[in-house]
Amino acid sequence: MKTIYIKIMLIALSVFVVSCDDDETLSNTNVSPVSELYSPADNTFFNLGAASSALFEWQHAKAEDNGIVLYDVVFDVESGDFSNPVYVMPSDGKGLQNTLNISFTDLNRIAEMAGIESKNSGKLKWTVLSSKGLNIQKSGASGVIEVERPAGFPSPDELFILGTASEAGTANTDAIPLKKIGATQYEIYTSLKPGDYHFITRKSDNSLVYSINGTNLEEGGATTYSGEEKVYRIQVDFSDGSVNMVEVGEIKLWFPPTGEFMFDFEYQGNGTWKAANVFIEFKQEGWGRDERYKFRFMIDGQEMWYGSVNGDNQRPSDDSDLSFWYMVPVTDDYWSNCFKYNGNVDEKNADIEIIFNASVPEYTHAVTPL
Repeated sequence: MKTIYIKIMLIALSVFVVSCDDDETLSNTNVSPVSELYSPADNTFFNLGAASSALFEWQHAKAEDNGIVLYDVVFDVESGDFSNPVYVMPSDGKGLQNTLNISFTDLNRIAEMAGIESKNSGKLKWTVLSSKGLNIQKSGASGVIEVERPAGFPSPDELFILGTASEAGTANTDAIPLKKIGATQYEIYTSLKPGDYHFITRKSDNSLVYSINGTNLEEGGATTYSGEEKVYRIQVDFSDGSVNMVEVGEIKLWFPPTGEFMFDFEYQGNGTWKAANVFIEFKQEGWGRDERYKFRFMIDGQEMWYGSVNGDNQRPSDDSDLSFWYMVPVTDDYWSNCFKYNGNVDEKNADIEIIFNASVPEYTHAVTPL
């Protein structure tokens, strides 16, 4: 009997100790709400078309255990009470700092989520949550900022083309990526045939959809193409919602040692052209064999030259870095910015392929001896 009594006392004591530990653990998660918002001041105006950012700052909250506090900045519509916020973002330092430096690009996305249309002004309400991961405290203070959205749209991380008029077809999974050429700009070299096409921001079903109306980008819808099948360069800029679309005509290789345009390139799809099984012969000079070349594109009926980033080059080898073959816009100067063939293609047949798509880090070309 005495043994049973002792066991009961030990169990009761252990429960008491665990309860105390739980209370202490829970008390260590207690933090105070943020009591004051410092900046931006109420009704501060931000024109989100600029390449800038906004700084949000608030008073530190206090933790009961004097430890770290985590912060989230909450955005809502002007009339909202933050019960169903538009967006929540951790503060700087992965939630550890009492500041948030947010880009205008991100603010533009939030403004769109809040229902503020492009080229219009509206207001966003904001506040701060403090916590240690539990017992989240919402500040009793809130602020309001006014924003003006630019004519464009928030720039996506990716952009794809698809549709019956495109090379991709209609399945999202087969959509062809555009190449990102700037912070808000995308570009693709592609063929179009009669049908419809549009752009998507991801290959999943919940993608945003954009289409072209004249020279403007529009949200939703599709663009009808009714002309002959041709190759186009399509450039999209989300910062101002503009689109530039021009026809890509013939591409030839310029061989300055003989002053001739050589090798017509045939379009292969997915932004690639090929001169197949062509015979390459360097020109014999008194000092050696000359192998320099670059490319002339006809774009929108105008000459556009592509060559090397270097004004002059050494002959490449099989071990040369792939960047040697990167193609950049250059002048029509007779000799400048020419590439040089690898010596292994002299007096041999080869395939020459131009690659202007998103699969390569920079637009490039390859010369493959056969």
